[in-house]
Amino acid sequence: MALIGFGYAGRVFHAPLISATPGLTLTVIASRRDRGAGSIYPGAVLVSDAISAIRHPGVDLVVIATPNDTHAALAEAALEAGKHVVVDKPFTITAAEARALTAAAAAAGRVLSVFQNRRWDSDFLGIRREIAGGRIGEVVEVRSEMSRHRPTIRDRWRERAGPGSGVWYDLGPHLIDQALLLLGPPDSLYADLQVQRTGGEAVDWFHAVLGYGSARVILSSSMLAAESPARFLVRGTKGSLIKRHGDVQEEQLARGLEPGSPGWGRDPDPLIFVAGEEESPAELPAPAGDYLEYYAAIRDAVRGDGEPPVTPAQAVGVMDLIEAGIRSSAEGRMVGLGPAARHVGD
Repeated sequence: MALIGFGYAGRVFHAPLISATPGLTLTVIASRRDRGAGSIYPGAVLVSDAISAIRHPGVDLVVIATPNDTHAALAEAALEAGKHVVVDKPFTITAAEARALTAAAAAAGRVLSVFQNRRWDSDFLGIRREIAGGRIGEVVEVRSEMSRHRPTIRDRWRERAGPGSGVWYDLGPHLIDQALLLLGPPDSLYADLQVQRTGGEAVDWFHAVLGYGSARVILSSSMLAAESPARFLVRGTKGSLIKRHGDVQEEQLARGLEPGSPGWGRDPDPLIFVAGEEESPAELPAPAGDYLEYYAAIRDAVRGDGEPPVTPAQAVGVMDLIEAGIRSSAEGRMVGLGPAARHVGD
């Protein structure tokens, strides 16, 4: 495997997960900056040029963990070189780019997938398990929030003005992908995207409402959340679920815990089920999260054993909603979603 980019995503997420997955070998790392990749992964060849890494003869699969506006061009180059491709989220900047890459991968007969690791978060796995088991009945409302307290704007591409910057492209794809897995494609979308921090250039706050008949999914994020909002609140006809805290794997990776080691992904924060005012809330253990499942499934897909864990069609569906949200916010109105934007489960 070749890893293109050794910034936060490549260094904290991809490289450790690849190295911990049996059957995968991190052969090449491409990065313009020296972030110590050579000392951490001495067996990998270090190059400064992405194309050299893509064309390396010892590489079968390329992972793209570079700034968002480079995803489409690098993925296209990798497919043209005959490589399988994993792209960090967001897939691309536009839905048109996403569809073009999907067609290119199909024509080349290569695996193409997007790294939607939050499908393997403990909080999401627990919520999905309880909804599927029917504990809360028919879902009428889902509130899903990923917020931070970062009042100081950092000098990095994610927080500068430009294509693909801001939290709608950073955290929005995670929340949208999870919503689509829970309830499928929505009928409508309303989004409000704002820059709230003084001196900010990129979107740092959003509130999006996905319509499913009379049911609603509310997705939100803020960089000025000094409090600790609930990660999930789900209401149904038989009761409600609350998950107060999020998955621990990112924090574990950031402090250097080896994926799959003892305690990996174990979440001490339970789900809370509330059936009604007259009944005491019940604590439901959260399942352990495990991002390793993504790369294990990628390995199997490259070997011809099953579909990739996140399909190109699913990734295109997320980009359709990202674009719809931008349009909704710019026009200040709810956007109806027709059949073209409702193929996510294909």
